[in-house]
Amino acid sequence: MEVAIILPAYNEAFTIGATLQDFHRAMPEALLCVVDNNSKDATAQVAAETCAKLPGCRFQVITEKRQGKAFAMRRAFTVIEADVYVMCDADSTYSAADLPALLNPVLADEADMTVGDRHSQGHYLRENKRPLHNFGNNLVRSLINRLFNAHLHDILSGYRVFSRSFVKSFPILTAGFELETEITLHALDKRFRILELPIAYQDRPAGTFSKLSTFRDGRKVLIALFSILRYNRPLFFFGSIAALFALLGLGIGSMPVIEYYRTGLVLHIPSAILASGLMVSSFITWAIALVLDSVVRVHRHEAERQLMELESTRRR
Repeated sequence: MEVAIILPAYNEAFTIGATLQDFHRAMPEALLCVVDNNSKDATAQVAAETCAKLPGCRFQVITEKRQGKAFAMRRAFTVIEADVYVMCDADSTYSAADLPALLNPVLADEADMTVGDRHSQGHYLRENKRPLHNFGNNLVRSLINRLFNAHLHDILSGYRVFSRSFVKSFPILTAGFELETEITLHALDKRFRILELPIAYQDRPAGTFSKLSTFRDGRKVLIALFSILRYNRPLFFFGSIAALFALLGLGIGSMPVIEYYRTGLVLHIPSAILASGLMVSSFITWAIALVLDSVVRVHRHEAERQLMELESTRRR
């Protein structure tokens, strides 16, 4: 059973060595893969030198010039062939000691994706020094759980284990740190088995700096969320817009209607025209929602068929 541990890294020369040593101690037989994501420091060199000193270490350094964690993981998923894939940040915030617990359900075919949950035991809240990140995490989690009727605790965890079927059926369409959101939405939409397990979490070592920007990356995550909602839940997305148009149309149109019944005249003609336009827009948007919902159902059917083919190939 080939296990690949993938560490996307951008300017992580200070922490990559310790991260590799930690994972090698936890699972010496695994393939360690560092994806150097256009680093300006000696990340790739330190990674290669560290792995060369570890006894029996199997490692691979991949270069991805396109900036963004999603590009790095896309490159790794394309190049590396394994039975199980581990994704983890290279900044020493996660512990390799939690790897066996995350691996076992996937190895036992009890889950398609396990997620390191930083929140249930309060580790993230204690270690994170950026209050707005906590607010953003809670907002994204609440939106996804409500929209997909899920009960997940950590939507944005960067420590995950995937089955081969999950990886090979997952088209990465984003570019940056909204990757974790896309992974979660893909798993929920395609009905993969998700298991969250509590893990330890610590803030980045002193002297290193996070690549995350609270407002920039938060905006990207929310845009990705609504984009994927538009593509995967078009009936809800466009149906909500149709309902909004209908409510506005009824609200604005009520005044000319009441006026007509009272006086026999329509004095607020612009309001009547606007209300009519809103109601027509509502009907058109609702029709679009129904058509796109049918398209999505066909797409889900095709995705299920492809997943069955992947599973059949894996078991041969």
